[in-house]
Amino acid sequence: MKKLNELTSLEMVEEFLENHKLSFLYVSRPECSVCHAILPKLRELLDHYPLIHLGHIDANKVEEVAEKFLIFTVPIMLLIIDRKEYIREDRFVRFDQLKNKLEQIMEHYEIS
Repeated sequence: MKKLNELTSLEMVEEFLENHKLSFLYVSRPECSVCHAILPKLRELLDHYPLIHLGHIDANKVEEVAEKFLIFTVPIMLLIIDRKEYIREDRFVRFDQLKNKLEQIMEHYEIS
């Protein structure tokens, strides 16, 4: 399964984004059952994309993340490339559609 980097402060989030050109942020809360169900599926999907680094943010611990990324619900998944948001998925993610989006982006990314 894809390695999960725990980001416990906004400074760590900024550093993660700075150090990884391809970043996927997963924002959740411990009491969210949907969050717990989606995370293993996301990690399995991202196994196919070795260039993408996965960061996890507990919105209860890093409350400022909601303001920084305009988050109104959890879980939220953000693909960020060169500090720009390319994909935003919320709690009702369709993994087949997410996979297709990732494929398209990665094809373009590998060409550039």
